[in-house]
Amino acid sequence: MEMFEDDAAPPSGNAPEFTVSEISGAVKRMIEGEFGRVRVRGEVGRVSRPASGHMYFDLKDDRAVIAAVSWKGQVARMTVRPEEGMEVIATGRLTTFPGQSKYQMLVDNVEPAGAGALMAMLEARRKALAAEGLFDAAKKRPLPYLPQVIGVVTSPSGAVIRDILHRLRDRFPRHVLIWPVAVQGQACAPEVAAAIRGFNALVPGGPVPRPDLIIVARGGGSLEDLWGFNEEIVVRAAAESAIPLISAVGHETDTTLIDHAADRRAPTPTAAAEIAVPVRMELLAFVNDAGTRMTRATLMRAETRRQRLVDLARGLGRAQALTAPSRQRFDLWADRLGPALRAATQAKRGRFGPLAALIRPDLLRRFMAEERRRIDLWSTRLTPALDARRSRATERLADLSARLAPAIARNRAEALRQNAQSRLALAALADRLQIAPRARLVVLSDGLARLDRMRQTLGYTETLRRGYAVVRANGALVTTGAEAARHTALEIEFQDRRLAVAPDGGAAPGTPPSAPTAPRKAKPTKDTPKGPPGQGSLF
Repeated sequence: MEMFEDDAAPPSGNAPEFTVSEISGAVKRMIEGEFGRVRVRGEVGRVSRPASGHMYFDLKDDRAVIAAVSWKGQVARMTVRPEEGMEVIATGRLTTFPGQSKYQMLVDNVEPAGAGALMAMLEARRKALAAEGLFDAAKKRPLPYLPQVIGVVTSPSGAVIRDILHRLRDRFPRHVLIWPVAVQGQACAPEVAAAIRGFNALVPGGPVPRPDLIIVARGGGSLEDLWGFNEEIVVRAAAESAIPLISAVGHETDTTLIDHAADRRAPTPTAAAEIAVPVRMELLAFVNDAGTRMTRATLMRAETRRQRLVDLARGLGRAQALTAPSRQRFDLWADRLGPALRAATQAKRGRFGPLAALIRPDLLRRFMAEERRRIDLWSTRLTPALDARRSRATERLADLSARLAPAIARNRAEALRQNAQSRLALAALADRLQIAPRARLVVLSDGLARLDRMRQTLGYTETLRRGYAVVRANGALVTTGAEAARHTALEIEFQDRRLAVAPDGGAAPGTPPSAPTAPRKAKPTKDTPKGPPGQGSLF
């Protein structure tokens, strides 16, 4: 016990007492006054950004962790936003958070801890996007040879757009649509992505022409200046673009992630304009040269065919020599044709003479008479045949009519039977329709009579017949003796009549007894009890 007493703290008789808030405030002032604005190097861990827009993350090394906070306005001004695993240098001031009894750092700006950290983060992002297939060569679209409309996504005030327009004007003037964006800073990535998607959203044939080719361009700069074109939102917009896209960001040695997602990478914005369109003068020279070559080839081919025709004509020989034998045979047969025709005519006339002597008018008349007899014979045979055919058709029709008559009679009888049944059913329904309203009226009358008897039974007039009475004063019900004492005149209703009395028990002076009256419903007041009329004032 003595050992514990020796080690015990001395009594705090004169030590001041502090509240929790006072101690927290003193610690806050000491930390903020001692450190003020500091720069802390460490690895980013546990990044959180809720809906408020603020950012919460940790700065850590191998032995300690500092909680860091960046408010919404500070996050919007950051060039590079911290990501988990990234080594950064955070600039801000130390303070405390009394609500959780911890100290934290309010970060104003974050910058990578050297180019190596940015390159490591860039490489990690490139591998992640490549694993999703955003950089596959199979997804690259061919560029149009001569686009009618070219969309340019760049800053409208820089030298890049002037170089592109100048180069297009020199090579092949085209219709150019400019979508102005910020090419560096926090607004760069969302504006560039929105511009690419905006060009793709244009409707072909609409008031604003839809581009056939998109050029995303920016001049050279440091890795931090070009960082907006390494953001994931820009890479995904370029990969999803249905319009072929040329990336012309930075100089030839600069490489961004949009270069991998684009359909074609140009080393400079000027080179992008050269890739987009051919040289007009070169095309005209090519067309003229092609026209000259085509004319020369046509003339040469015609000359070759003509020479070939001449060579073939030499091998055929003279036309007169080819047709001379045929001409000679024709002349020979022409000389023989006249005598042959005359001889044939004489032969035919010699054969026709004897035959003509045999042809006389009586022979023709006999022939015509014979043909007339044949026609008359066929006519006499045709009439009975037609009569017999008509008789057979008539008999067949009569047979069919006899066979169909029973069926027709049965159908008529069935129709008459069904008509009679329907008429009987309709008469029965009419009888029921006449009886039903009367029966319903009787039922309703009985119900009404029962309700009226119930009303009379439950009414207070029946209670008066059993010896009770209703006391009123000035038309209102009186339910207590104290209330009756406050009135100068009372009215008591019995079964057969009403009687006016004074509170002392006598009749009210000058008030004759009232004749029996029909019960009337008293005007309800705040003292009137609920329930059947007069229930609370019976005695």
